[in-house]
Amino acid sequence: MSRWKVLPGELDPRVRQLVVRLRRLKDHSGLSLRQLAAKTGYSTSSWERYLGGRSLPPREAVEAMARIGGDDPTRLLALHEVAAEAWGEGRAGTSTPGSPGSPEASEVTGSTGLTGSAHTVEVAGALRAGGADDTGPYNLSAPNEETRHGRSLRVALVAGSVAVVLAVSSAVLLAVRLSDGDSRASATPLGSATSSVSPSPSPSGPRTYACEVERIEGRWYAGNSRTQDAVLAEGLAGPEVAEAQCLLRRAGFAPGVVDGIFGPHTKSAVEQLQKRAGLVVDGIIGRHTWGALRR
Repeated sequence: MSRWKVLPGELDPRVRQLVVRLRRLKDHSGLSLRQLAAKTGYSTSSWERYLGGRSLPPREAVEAMARIGGDDPTRLLALHEVAAEAWGEGRAGTSTPGSPGSPEASEVTGSTGLTGSAHTVEVAGALRAGGADDTGPYNLSAPNEETRHGRSLRVALVAGSVAVVLAVSSAVLLAVRLSDGDSRASATPLGSATSSVSPSPSPSGPRTYACEVERIEGRWYAGNSRTQDAVLAEGLAGPEVAEAQCLLRRAGFAPGVVDGIFGPHTKSAVEQLQKRAGLVVDGIIGRHTWGALRR
């Protein structure tokens, strides 16, 4: 049997019990430290630190030792969980191996993903399943005031983050709606920069336009718009449409009521005008159709 060095006096009793158990398993296996390193994948110097109480072994190393020594891994891993919590408490605020934030601490806590009270409950359940007495050396205390304060702080931060996200989302949605409304109000039909035609009549109902047709500098105007190139098509509405309706009526084609709405009657009148003028008959008023209307 190996002659073990005395464990450090300041070692927590919970960590001490784990190390003593690992030493017994190592003696039972009859393996040297070099052979143990070969079987587990952890170096000889690592096992010297683990079995000397200078470093907390990772969960995988403890599980490997249980397999080699023929021990129940569940019980041994429960001891490791308790020791890991004690080790973390003893190394709080330092960067030594096994302290929070160190690689070995990540190996210890990363396998369960549990910290704080949830971690304590799971370890206590494992100990009770293995026959340990909650009143013995494995008795786990309730979360202290600092733990409760940290939990409350995390809840407050999460709630604040959710409130900020909701506020930003509402602001973005409002901005999108406003910009969408502005774009619809300022959009010109078919990309024309000179037209102010709206896609539908006003909510107050169809309006009528006066046709005050007069000839100015060789062109006909009806007093509703002086555009020469606004692109108008069925479904649009506005003073440009009323201007075209007045000029269609002057040219002898019936567009229906001069209401500024480009409907089927207006389209039919436009097609008749285009046919007589030798233009492409498509029922759409463009630069060439305006030229025929104003001549």
